[in-house]
Formats: sequence, C-alpha cells, structure tokens
Amino acid sequence: MVEVRKVMWCAVATAVFAAGLWAGIGTAGGEESVAAEAIRLTAGLDARQEIPRPNGVRADAGGSFVVSLERKGAAGTLTWRLSFRELSGRATGAHVHLGRRGRPGPVALALCGPCRSGAHGSAKAREGTVRALITSGAYVNVHTARNPAGEIRGQIRAGSTVPPLPTTTTTTTDPGGDPYP
Repeated sequence: MVEVRKVMWCAVATAVFAAGLWAGIGTAGGEESVAAEAIRLTAGLDARQEIPRPNGVRADAGGSFVVSLERKGAAGTLTWRLSFRELSGRATGAHVHLGRRGRPGPVALALCGPCRSGAHGSAKAREGTVRALITSGAYVNVHTARNPAGEIRGQIRAGSTVPPLPTTTTTTTDPGGDPYP
C-alpha cells in the first residue's frame, strides 16, 4: 500500500510540474501564455528624500504616486497617478528614476511635463525597470524651475496585488535597454 501511494504521489507531482512548465513555455507563435499579474506600487514624496537637497521648498510640500504594474513575463505596463502639493512653482516634469534610497539615478520613464497634480497615464516598462520597481530600486521625482534636479522625491515600494487603475490618457515608453542590472 505504501508503495502505491509513493507511485501515485510521484505521478501527481510530475503532472503538476509538467503543467506548470508547459504554461511557461508559450505558444508556437512565440506568444507567452503566462497570465498577467497586477502589483500595487506606491511612493510618498517629500523634499527630505531629494538628493541634492532642494532650495526654498515649503515644509508641507509633498505628494503621492500610485501605480498598478501589470506584468506579463519580465516586462510590464504601468498605470499611474501622481498627486502633489505646495511646490515652489509649477511642476516642469516628473520621472521615474532608477536608484536606491539616498542615491540619484538615471531617468527610466518620463511621466509628464509640465505636470499638474492628479496627472495620470500609462507606460510600458522593460525588464530592468520592472525589476527596479518591485525591489525598491526606483523613485519618482517631481521637478520645478526653482529645483530642476528635483523638488520632491519618493522611493517606490511594492504593495499588494490589486486590480488595474482606471483608464488613462498619457502614454510613455521605457527608453530601452536594461539600465538596472
């Protein structure tokens, strides 16, 4: 009886493993059959996180960045919303940069420019950018004329799986490559 259970368990385990392997292989046309996965990402923005420190920023300057990252394979599509308040002037641009907390980094995605609070859109991201986003290796930065290097910044952190955000109006594209090894 014990021998029969072992054989049956091995058969079931092999079938489950093979089914999982088959799901990740893709179709004959080269399309992946891996289901998309939505991940919630967020960032709280303020001047204290900005590198270098900005000039003439109000103590209550800040904002929020909320993203639904839909992954399909290694790449993904971001649906995002950016809100901010009490900047020193009009937001001249906002970007997602690659970089760990306390370190500056290159632009990975242009979000908007000029921007208004409540800006939203979608962007396609390549593998390196997606990896940086889900491992807290990216931040969002809002720029102004007074602080062209950035006035408020927030490290992007992964949260829970969520449904996608509402339909958006702005579309941007990852400039390419794998800038975050």
